[in-house]
Amino acid sequence: MRTHSGAYVVQPKESEVRWMGAIATHFLATGDLTHGAFALVEEESERGVAVPLHRHTHDAESFYVLDGEISFFVDDQPPVRGTAGTFAHIPGGSVHGFRIESETARYLILTTPLHGEFYRAISLPSVRAEIDDSVIEAACREYGIEFIGPLPE
Repeated sequence: MRTHSGAYVVQPKESEVRWMGAIATHFLATGDLTHGAFALVEEESERGVAVPLHRHTHDAESFYVLDGEISFFVDDQPPVRGTAGTFAHIPGGSVHGFRIESETARYLILTTPLHGEFYRAISLPSVRAEIDDSVIEAACREYGIEFIGPLPE
């Protein structure tokens, strides 16, 4: 539901869903919908799925774990294992990555509209499929993402 003021409500199962491998990304708020204020996605994934160490200079990200366990890797700190209710804020420029430790996990990511569009660029609509590395590399160049390396063991 949208109103003339720009307010809107997304009911369960109504959001746009896109896939990157085993990660389902539900677009709850985009820069267009929030008039450039923020982007919010809910992701669902499974054990072992990981985002390698990377950095985006201008885009902060905040994570909120809804279900499951996720290890967060930030800068040169030891990893922190977060369970439901854990909140992690990653300022722009911080090297970070994460790995799903439980059988499944659901989490929210609050970020900038530009970074929200990066998620769209590296995913496919409504199809669980692997994304070609060249697509991810091109999107990283376009959206200012620098991959640093794999997560520590």
